[in-house]
Amino acid sequence: MPWPVAQDWRDGRIAELEAALAASEARNAAKDARIADLEQRVAELSKQLAELAEKLGQNSRNSHRPPSSDPPAARRQRRGKGKSKSQRKRGAQPGHRPALRGLLPPEEVDETVHLFPSHCEGCAKPLPEVPDANAMRFQVTEVPLVKPHTTEYRRHAVRCSCGHLTCAVHDQQPASPFGPRLMALVALLTGVYHLSRRKAAELLSDLAGVRISVGAISNMEARVSAAVQPAVEVVWERVREAEVKHTDGTSWFQSGLSRALWTIATATATVFKIVVDGSKQTLAPLYGALHGILVSDRAKSLNFWAMEHRQICWAHLVRKFVSFAERDGPAGSLGRELLDYTGLVFEYWHDYKDGKLSRDRFIAWMAPVRLQVQAALQRAVDAQLGHVSGSCADVLAHAPALWTFVDREGIDPTNNHAERELRAFVLWRKRSFGTQSERGNLFAERLMTVAHTARKQRCHVLTFLTACCQAQLDDGPSPSLFEAPAALSA
Repeated sequence: MPWPVAQDWRDGRIAELEAALAASEARNAAKDARIADLEQRVAELSKQLAELAEKLGQNSRNSHRPPSSDPPAARRQRRGKGKSKSQRKRGAQPGHRPALRGLLPPEEVDETVHLFPSHCEGCAKPLPEVPDANAMRFQVTEVPLVKPHTTEYRRHAVRCSCGHLTCAVHDQQPASPFGPRLMALVALLTGVYHLSRRKAAELLSDLAGVRISVGAISNMEARVSAAVQPAVEVVWERVREAEVKHTDGTSWFQSGLSRALWTIATATATVFKIVVDGSKQTLAPLYGALHGILVSDRAKSLNFWAMEHRQICWAHLVRKFVSFAERDGPAGSLGRELLDYTGLVFEYWHDYKDGKLSRDRFIAWMAPVRLQVQAALQRAVDAQLGHVSGSCADVLAHAPALWTFVDREGIDPTNNHAERELRAFVLWRKRSFGTQSERGNLFAERLMTVAHTARKQRCHVLTFLTACCQAQLDDGPSPSLFEAPAALSA
């Protein structure tokens, strides 16, 4: 029988301490896990805070946002109000060349009133009315009273001696109780100057005494839209055949649903189209055979156009580089470097456009800038900087389209032309919240196409719209904006 082993009190104490140590280690492990979890949450929140701060600092200078979205402080800075207040008084300054109203030529004057002095200021003798070849001229322009001209047609029925009753035939029975010029005027007010239908009806009543309902205005819009359709189709053909075209898009709304509004603008014509969305599949058919050089931003939906036949807008790149420069650390340094190179790009371009640089010297001076820009972009990609390297990689993917304006003459480095064309439509959207139907879309895009192209062709918009409505009424050929007679010239 083995001898019993005596229990050492220290063994219990050791076991007690080991249990306490295990509990302490478990608590420490829980604390470490809690600390790691909190550190991860802090990192995530810091990242979100940085993203929100970046979004909060976005304005029209460093993002795609329009100037109208800028906060008041940014607007004051953009307008130069942050500078010291000038001591000059408002208005024209000393030495300012006055802008005086010019006199119309005599052949454009409707009425001439000759004024002769009755008596001599020296001796008070009566003076004869002898015309002065150098008579002092001044003109007063007035708008005559506008009164609508209404024609009433009465179809009389006459009974013959045989007893048969015959009613007069009017082969040109009007399809509308309103004439072509009035319909054109209504379309001009609502589709070009963007008055609401109710305001247009009030204006016609106040200005010309024409009483018309809102529903009648809607019907006239549909008739004018159909009347200008052939002319708009000709404009689309001209735009697709152009060697250089600018394009841009913005949002639109139809009955509260999101749509996309796109424009294609050339030096001689502009077209607008409201489409379901801005996807590649939707936009590609608008451009036809993809002829010429396309100036645009880096929208992925336009990647169906060969990169060698595109020009990427440098104004968009400037805003992107400004957003880089406003960051801290390496991203800010790269952004400022890219801004310096971009400044050279525009400086050389403006000198070339102003005639200070020849074409050959412009190309020679741009060559090292091209290499430096692409090297800086590549360094940004290699640095793996968040929200910077990816954007620079995308710019490098468009490298063949960055310098088309240098390699080919007649190309502008910015897409400002298309953005200016869209501005009137954007303001219309802000006031009217879009359209309510597909018919409204057609009216809006067709009238704006006619208005913008007519002004580029120096064609009087109201006169052209009237001619289209008259052609529809007479079932004749529709006039063209590009072959308009002198009577349509503005």
